[in-house]
Amino acid sequence: MNKKDYYETLGISKGASEDEIKSAFKKLAKKYHPDVSKEKDAEAKFKEIQEAYAVLSDKEKKTQYDQYGHQAFNNGAGGFNGGFNPNDFDFGDIFSDIFGSSFGFGGYNTTSNRRKKGRDVSVSMTITFEESVFGSEKEIEIDTYEECEACDGKGGHGINTCSKCGGRGTIIQEQRTILGSFQTRTTCNVCGGSGESYDKVCSACYGKGIVKKNKKIKVTLPPGIDNGNQLRVAGKGEVGVNGGPNGDVYIEFKVKPHEFYYREEDDIYIDLPITITDAILGCKKEVPTVYGNVILSIPAGTQNEDRHRIKGKGIENVQTKRKGDMFVIVKVITPTKLDRKQRELINDLSNTDLENEKFNRYNNYLKKTK
Repeated sequence: MNKKDYYETLGISKGASEDEIKSAFKKLAKKYHPDVSKEKDAEAKFKEIQEAYAVLSDKEKKTQYDQYGHQAFNNGAGGFNGGFNPNDFDFGDIFSDIFGSSFGFGGYNTTSNRRKKGRDVSVSMTITFEESVFGSEKEIEIDTYEECEACDGKGGHGINTCSKCGGRGTIIQEQRTILGSFQTRTTCNVCGGSGESYDKVCSACYGKGIVKKNKKIKVTLPPGIDNGNQLRVAGKGEVGVNGGPNGDVYIEFKVKPHEFYYREEDDIYIDLPITITDAILGCKKEVPTVYGNVILSIPAGTQNEDRHRIKGKGIENVQTKRKGDMFVIVKVITPTKLDRKQRELINDLSNTDLENEKFNRYNNYLKKTK
């Protein structure tokens, strides 16, 4: 069966803003929530608008949907091909905006004992230019919350079902409003939403089930990392809640400036200083590259800022694995101090005709402007 267009489901245009998407969802959720609506197909419609909002409120999923439609989420590509599960998306905040923080959402409950992914951890790492070119093995230290080993993350010893909530983690009460009777759910104040109580609270974590630790993580940096690039280390962030998956670690890189090399995309540049006589007569120069030194021929008559390309001596692209090139930029250095003999030689040289076509064109134009 063909799925209905997500924009059509929410009654909005494709160019709708984030606020318009959220507003449309809140309006429809209030109308079709199974605990509010008396319509027979309210539950099915509510699932449709939940699924549409879960995609259109996520920038990455929305971009994929705008490009490929429902096909973007087939074959396990991150969508709902196997059936939409509202517990995979946190609707808690927006439902609280609509109905109030104590409202219970029937089969769509987002209580505090729901499985939840742990928080992601972001760190920065400074690396050398050479490490950015070749990659390396590094170790980072992070402070994060880990499962308490003393109680295996349970928060206590001698686990029992909470006598107040019966293990549900919530207290259910009936509330009458102008819209009718509703069930309200509040987190159990005895077990804190876990549904369990203990004979003895863990003294290591004080019943939280998690403790803050400093841990070291080994990471492999691929060749080609540039300033601002990020590397994701899956599952090394904070421990998940109620058995949920761990968060991830995101490393943002800063590359130290090199004394001689500088980078533009996948190419490496270096300035090569040469003398005036080298520029006039030509020469051979030894040039350092990150892969070893090479001999570069400088032709006679070389001008300042002339560039020479050395193929394949640049940086490997992180994605394509293709290496860039190296560019040698000639810097003709004019001497600032001359001894007597050097000055005489330069004077003798100046008496010869060194002007070329460029000088002639300039001088001819200069005469016209007088």
